[in-house]
Amino acid sequence: MEGILKFLRLLYRIPLMLLHLLIGTPVTVACQYSWGRSTMIGGVSLAEITSRWWSSVICIIFGVRRRKKGEFVPGAQLVAANHISFLDISVFHSFATMGFVAKAEIDSWPLLGGLARAGQTVFHKRGSHDSASGVAAAMVERLNEDRRVAIFPEGGILPGTGVKRFHARMFAAAIDAGKPVQPVMIRYLRDGSRYDDITFLPGEHFAANVFRLLMQKTCTAEIHVLPLITPDGLQRRELAGEAESRVRGAFESEVSDG
Repeated sequence: MEGILKFLRLLYRIPLMLLHLLIGTPVTVACQYSWGRSTMIGGVSLAEITSRWWSSVICIIFGVRRRKKGEFVPGAQLVAANHISFLDISVFHSFATMGFVAKAEIDSWPLLGGLARAGQTVFHKRGSHDSASGVAAAMVERLNEDRRVAIFPEGGILPGTGVKRFHARMFAAAIDAGKPVQPVMIRYLRDGSRYDDITFLPGEHFAANVFRLLMQKTCTAEIHVLPLITPDGLQRRELAGEAESRVRGAFESEVSDG
């Protein structure tokens, strides 16, 4: 029976995803430029409205409900979160817009690369010292422009469950700009327990993961927006350690029904 249900989910989710990518993506990209950022509706820019809409629809297509504890405060902050699934970014963007630091390969992806560029993603070529220096400068510049910058300081989606060690290098941007760090925890739940299999299974590539998740039953993405950390008097390793500790504590906390 479950096999039939998986097939039926694919049958309607794949067309919805293709429709959203081919129509929703160009509309959203077009609204991310200056005219979209300056057009306000109810005190919120058209750029943010369309970005949150695009991400919310992606979550709906993949059967991901969303639940948030805590609130993002306005203004500049370095958002530091654990990383479980490629869907994490859509979950975060569905609640608040932020410019992510992402691997350079995404820049060349069809449609999504354009969306990432329009959303002012900072692309980082791993292993390149020049790229790292440029990313650091771009992060400080955006923080000084009173914008959110988001990082996954574990260094990617790593094998295994639980929160991994937070690397300290990118936390220097918060110190240089004198802006707070916003730790955020994300975890996925199903039937009252953590749903860890939403991440990449051993040997599973991106396309296989996408198709498997399109067949999945509904789950819930839960994020905890934790208390801000001010960088005053702290070194980047201390900032990273404190953010990691708070995120791990929330991740390992008891799952609630609400």
